[in-house]
Amino acid sequence: MEQHHGDTEKSFMKARVHPCGQLHCCLILRNGPSCSHLQQPPPRSVSSHQQRGKSLHRQDYNSLKAQMMYPPGMRQQVFQFFSKVLAQVQHPLLHYLNVHRPVQKLLRLGGTVPGSQTEKEEVQFTTVLCSKIQQDPALLTYILEGKKIVRRKKSFKEPTTLPREAASIQDKDHPRSKAPDMSPCGARALSAQPPAETEEEPDGAAGESNLITSLVGLCKSKKGRVALKAQENLLLLVSVASPAAATYLVQSSPCCAAVVEHLCQLYQSVPPFLDPADVAALEGVSWRLPSAPSDEASFPGKDTLAAFLGWFDYCDHLITEAHMVVADALAKAVAEKLFVEILQPHLLHVSEQSVLTSTALLTAMLRQLRSPALLREAVAFLLGTDPQPAAPDDGPRTLCAHLIGHCDHLSDEISITTLRLFEELLQKPHEQVIRSLVLCNLEGRHYVARGSPEPESYEDTLDLEEDPYFTDGFLNSSFQHSAKPPPAPATNSDGKTAVTEIVNSFLCLVPEEAKTSAFLEETGYDTYVHDAYGLFQECSSRVAPWGWPLGPTPLDPHEPEQPFFEGHFLRMLFDRMSRILEQPYSLNLQVTSVLSRLALFPHPLIHEYLLDPYINLAPGCRSLFSVLVRVIGDLMQRIQRVPQFPGKLLLVRKQLMGQVPGEQLDHQTLLQGVVVLEEFCKELAAIAFVKFPPHGPHLHLPPPREGHV
Repeated sequence: MEQHHGDTEKSFMKARVHPCGQLHCCLILRNGPSCSHLQQPPPRSVSSHQQRGKSLHRQDYNSLKAQMMYPPGMRQQVFQFFSKVLAQVQHPLLHYLNVHRPVQKLLRLGGTVPGSQTEKEEVQFTTVLCSKIQQDPALLTYILEGKKIVRRKKSFKEPTTLPREAASIQDKDHPRSKAPDMSPCGARALSAQPPAETEEEPDGAAGESNLITSLVGLCKSKKGRVALKAQENLLLLVSVASPAAATYLVQSSPCCAAVVEHLCQLYQSVPPFLDPADVAALEGVSWRLPSAPSDEASFPGKDTLAAFLGWFDYCDHLITEAHMVVADALAKAVAEKLFVEILQPHLLHVSEQSVLTSTALLTAMLRQLRSPALLREAVAFLLGTDPQPAAPDDGPRTLCAHLIGHCDHLSDEISITTLRLFEELLQKPHEQVIRSLVLCNLEGRHYVARGSPEPESYEDTLDLEEDPYFTDGFLNSSFQHSAKPPPAPATNSDGKTAVTEIVNSFLCLVPEEAKTSAFLEETGYDTYVHDAYGLFQECSSRVAPWGWPLGPTPLDPHEPEQPFFEGHFLRMLFDRMSRILEQPYSLNLQVTSVLSRLALFPHPLIHEYLLDPYINLAPGCRSLFSVLVRVIGDLMQRIQRVPQFPGKLLLVRKQLMGQVPGEQLDHQTLLQGVVVLEEFCKELAAIAFVKFPPHGPHLHLPPPREGHV
């Protein structure tokens, strides 16, 4: 066997380029070489057509031996031979039929059998081809031609006794001037010629087997280096600069379909019982390192989840680096096959476990998503393409409406998971997200009372203590709310007085009896200012290209009032916020986290509606501050029924910070809600300080000195 393998290696001879440009890769058999350009001229009795046919027969025989894998090691040798020849030859050759036809046959042998012994040689072969295509994108049409049309029309003057292979190369030893016409009209034109012969794709082949299918097959290899190199080769292929080649890649190759099909297969292999917390904790998965980090805790389905997220990251990277034509087509294919056909039925399923897993996986995908084209498709899938102001009685007719309903689900776990999805969506650089969820309902400022001129300063508006929800029923109580901030002097030229008033309104909202952060270190307002400053800078840079106005549109005092509806998203958040004293601690954290993300956006309407305590609301309207005022009113009633309320509240805070062992207490949900409420008010005050606009929404104030507002 070793001797036989040695004979196989010796059976190859060097490739030579004939002046006519035709490459002859001839197999030397025992009876000696039989290439017309490397031996003496053939006998006169043999026609030149027959001799050229023999040359092609040798290459076909070479590919046939590789397909049969006989003698042993033959396939590896054939792949290595073609790789070396194509890499070393400087003259362009792949556009010749006698070259790219055996190349196509070799490609049909590769990437089809997982775990093949020739994977290393196959990926080397595809690397050479992809580099040649990058140098000359026009070669893409020849390499991807596959088996659909490999024979062209024969000359009417050609003798009918010629071999079929010889006839197939009649008048084909010159380079093609353009890619074959793959349109239906072109196919009919070819088949209309009586001498023409075509070789159709076998049934069930699902399109031609070519460089694309070979690369996708090698991407599935269990050998990490082989899979990584195949992914790099495919990335190189889709980034070709030629618009014609990119169009051919989309319309006449299985590129998008093969990539997305593998993505859908990996998604369906993920177990349906994954814990959303495990999905959220799995980070650091990329297409270059598809395996899950070893330092993280293991859980059932971790490897399959990491494989799916790794390939999704690769698809996102492909779309980012690919030609615009390929990127748009691939993004649409992901949206259609994965988002619409697979994810959407799971998101709308009656099974809570199906909703949980699919929502958690969609959140993980959004966290990894970077390409603008795929982000555009994801936003259109989740929110629609034409945002319109909603009405209070609108039913859940869209996917977005269903997801907003899941945020107020009977299952707290579904609510938390869906709120995480929206929080991740709000961090994406796409204006339609914030416009669909919030801004389209705030435009027009119908939440502001008409008929009275807008105040020139915040002192002219309604004071906190004049709100009946804030003081009614508590005048005779031993619990007193925080003292009202002293009257502010006239507004300074830098506008600092107005900002201070707003900040103090949030800081003084929670009564002193319900505050515990002063008894512990590192829980003050200064920490929130530092964090809010960095988050606001990041958000401002993300939305800067959107060209938002610097201030709200002035109101017309003569314009009649119109009904105002804050939208389903804000209504859900306000409803959740109004129940903060009754909800689990983890749910409260997620609700306040989403509201904080919204408050960071530097849009004048968001400033006014979410962070202005002194806004003159129209009848029947509510803002974030008015919701908090009513929560405080409810708190003042509840704490009268809790004995030793201050001591228990401090104990619960220490438990949440891990300073004391956790133990079940009476009214624990209420006490935890009070802690979250206090911290949320400090967070809103910090956000207002770093971003509230004395002169415009893009004013960046420096953080205050420690201990000062």
